Amino acid sequence: MDIKKLQSLVIDALEDVKAQDIRAYDTVHLTSLFDRMAIASGTSNRQTKALAASVRDKIKENGGTIVSIEGEDTGEWVLVDLGDMVVHIMQPAIREYYRLEEIWGDKEIKFGAAKRMSKRTASEEGEETPKKRSRHLAASQAAADDEPKKPARKTAVKKTAVKKTAAKTPVGKTVKVAVAKSTTARKPAAKRAARTKAA
Repeated sequence: MDIKKLQSLVIDALEDVKAQDIRAYDTVHLTSLFDRMAIASGTSNRQTKALAASVRDKIKENGGTIVSIEGEDTGEWVLVDLGDMVVHIMQPAIREYYRLEEIWGDKEIKFGAAKRMSKRTASEEGEETPKKRSRHLAASQAAADDEPKKPARKTAVKKTAVKKTAAKTPVGKTVKVAVAKSTTARKPAAKRAARTKAA
């Protein structure tokens, strides 16, 4: 099996069972034992076992071979050996302790590139890969195809005047303070005195 197709299948199998923090590395320059390595995390023993089973099943469905699977009995760290690729499925605490990324993580493979390469090799083999479009784009395209073509209108460009705005004073919370009783009593008396003077 082509290495690009193999790594794409492994990534898909890990994503199907919701693996966390999936990383894939090119190890050709580091060892002759395998060409690729993938590392993923599972939140529990049950999930790591399910991730390993998903990888195993996906590879077997597509005609690949499984060399061996180690660590399925405990589920803390499951290693799936696919010959050209090794998959490490670990719980986060064990992954943090062993830090395999520091040893093997010299050349990380981006998933988009891995999937594009696998689609390209599939199309070279004669399999057609359908182009994916979102539903709203497909619906709008179908509606546009049904409508007769109208000539495009020229839109007038409006000139907008630049308004000068005065500097705004900062606004904060307003705190109301109660007025002392002595000052409220003085105000009416002062008003009365002003009225009598005016009269």
